Amino acid sequence: MDPCPFVRLVVGNLALKIPVAARPSPTVVHPSTSPCFCKIRLKNFPQQMVVVPLIPPENAFPDGRQAHTIAASFHLTASDLDRLVSKSIFAGKPHMKIAIYTGRRGTTCGVSSGRLIGKVSVPLDLAGTESRSAVFHNGWISVGKGAKGDGATASAQLHLSVWAEPDPRFVFEFEGEPECSPQVSLIQGSIRQPVFTCKFSFGNNGDRTMGSRSMHSDPSNSRSWLSSLGSERERPGKERKGWSITVHELSGSPVALASIVTPFVACPGSDRVSRSNPGAWLILRLGDGTWKPWGRLEAWRERGSSDGLGYRFELLPDMSATAAGIVLAESTLSTSKGGKFVIDMAGNGNGRSMPASSTSPVCSPQSSGDYGHLWPFAAYRGFVISSTVEGEGKCSRPVVEVGVQHVGCSEDAAVFVALSAAIDMSMDACKLFSHKLRKELCPPQQEFI
Repeated sequence: MDPCPFVRLVVGNLALKIPVAARPSPTVVHPSTSPCFCKIRLKNFPQQMVVVPLIPPENAFPDGRQAHTIAASFHLTASDLDRLVSKSIFAGKPHMKIAIYTGRRGTTCGVSSGRLIGKVSVPLDLAGTESRSAVFHNGWISVGKGAKGDGATASAQLHLSVWAEPDPRFVFEFEGEPECSPQVSLIQGSIRQPVFTCKFSFGNNGDRTMGSRSMHSDPSNSRSWLSSLGSERERPGKERKGWSITVHELSGSPVALASIVTPFVACPGSDRVSRSNPGAWLILRLGDGTWKPWGRLEAWRERGSSDGLGYRFELLPDMSATAAGIVLAESTLSTSKGGKFVIDMAGNGNGRSMPASSTSPVCSPQSSGDYGHLWPFAAYRGFVISSTVEGEGKCSRPVVEVGVQHVGCSEDAAVFVALSAAIDMSMDACKLFSHKLRKELCPPQQEFI
């Protein structure tokens, strides 16, 4: 398998120094009390807004004890690079533009909050960055009044680092909706190469599939994992259960599986799956000749004006189906517009405040057990996965990007494909029970309300 070139453009190590006025004034920013933030722009990409920490004017930064932090990142495809580099031939180099504000973020009566301190612009020479790293700025920049060095007033100073690094990824695309048992192709430019097939099924079909390949494991053990995890909630009423999707190599051998283990059940007196009682998928992969639980995906329907699909994904340490997991992603997707399911362990850390179009980067593991930085978290660094999810009622053919460093064999790639199918079908599993599901998702001789 050949990867596609991607480049991660990163802004990090932000800090702000603001000179303290000799005499108090209502128009002066007081670093001890005024929050600061910045808006980061790259042409044709969504604006990102992040907090900028204030430090005393006399302090050095970084001082060797502070960890380098990532504030924002932009992921550039080969076409993005071509567009930005070709434009620079005629219009100069592309620029990263950063506007720094003091005050609280948001709007009041339609007017943006925050007072502009100043703006900086960093030129970017992106040619060749798909194969080598490049640093465009690392250090302090004067901003605001006095930034031009006229000596009339002291200026604020912004510390930032801007760099680019290669971030190659494998790109897969479902040739149809996951519940229609499609092929999955590897994409590289205009070349499409089939690499997997998916088989959607109901009931215990997925369990029987596990035993279809000769291996050292006892298939009954695999079935017991699924049945034991789902037994607590299997009761009559409004529920969606029994869905599974198995990912096969082109030879026909199964290599990954996603199966509902906790039914998606309507909350009493309601027609929606609630956050307090989510449905769950178990993701399994083939390794060392045996099926092993790899991850668990919970999903529910958020209340309120957003009415989104809430989800939480966690890795299962030691490949144990009953162990406490390490949360790598937790966010919300728009049920009308869809978005992207993302795991980015070097993310910008503000993913939860970004629009529902995107994301859930989590920069440090969360765990109900004391795992710290032990496996499997340590195995997942940098960009891990991005998968597109369409909104309700739209044809969904997920496009899956996986960081090259996380794929060493076909089983590695297949488990991410299975996870992508699970998050995509969760949009239907969490559909209001007052709405009918498409026929492909309704088991034979059973009608969902």
